[in-house]
Amino acid sequence: MINTVLFDMDGLLLDTEPLWGESMLRVSEKHKIPITRKKFKETTGLRIYEVTDHWAIHYPWDGKSSKEVADEILDDIIASSKESGRVLDGVEETLKLLKAHKYKIGLASSSPKHMIDQLVDHFGLTKYFDEITSADAVELGKPHPAVFLHCAAVLGSKPNECLVLEDSVNGMIAGKAARMKVIVIPDELHFDDPRFSLADAKLKSLEDFSLEMM
Repeated sequence: MINTVLFDMDGLLLDTEPLWGESMLRVSEKHKIPITRKKFKETTGLRIYEVTDHWAIHYPWDGKSSKEVADEILDDIIASSKESGRVLDGVEETLKLLKAHKYKIGLASSSPKHMIDQLVDHFGLTKYFDEITSADAVELGKPHPAVFLHCAAVLGSKPNECLVLEDSVNGMIAGKAARMKVIVIPDELHFDDPRFSLADAKLKSLEDFSLEMM
């Protein structure tokens, strides 16, 4: 029986996914790193420090280290998310519904912890979560299941007691690899991606979520 629900953050709770690309392009241009949107595909699913490490190997530049560039991207994305981001449709209603029915609620994101904490607090969502976990706490990020397994363990839940809510293919793979039930809410651009057939269910918005899906 499902008693725990684990949420992703970017693209699921908050409309911040497109802002990542803008921040990465702004900072890479500033440091004359030859990155384009097309090259983002090379690092899909990697954590930001892994992304800039990849850039340092394949597109070396002079000046700041890969870690310093990653830190700068994070500062930029946090600022732009606070200014331009928003809580996605159905999020607060879903969180309130789960809270009212005594489900354990976790957040398990590949974003760094200080970014998660700042944005979840800024948008007034902290009060809904019993545990907030970053992939910083584990060795490998999504599509590896470690971040979901870690979050569930802290909550005292077994994998088969967990439902994962995700918007990305890598997040879905991580949830399924953790042996958890997965519902995906992809963005409009990727909604028809055939890989999402691996999920237990697919929704257009969290506004369509109901407890009957558990």
